[in-house]
Amino acid sequence: MKWLILALGIASNASASVLVKLAMLPPRRFPSPSDPMAALSNWPFWLGLFLYGAAFLLYAAALARLPLNVAHPVLTTGAVAAVATLSTLIFKEPFHWTTATGILLVIAGVALITARVA
Repeated sequence: MKWLILALGIASNASASVLVKLAMLPPRRFPSPSDPMAALSNWPFWLGLFLYGAAFLLYAAALARLPLNVAHPVLTTGAVAAVATLSTLIFKEPFHWTTATGILLVIAGVALITARVA
């Protein structure tokens, strides 16, 4: 259960990042002093904000079940890997071999940190 909570936290965090990026792309505008009401119709922003809140609550729930030195690196690394992958798939951003290597090295490091907790 503790790992499921952490996985849901990763998914919420990564999804929120993607939605906030989507919210900042045209034709959406946020924020604008000349048209502050336009922000209310920017649904990706509000959904992203909600998912960041959900990610925080899931992180807090994970901390009740896992040590901080495990929960934080797993959540952070998972979110970084997910966002790097999603940004390539959704926004066609570059994904260089150095990005893949860095993610693999970080995942290996987190695996070593968490090896005795599973």
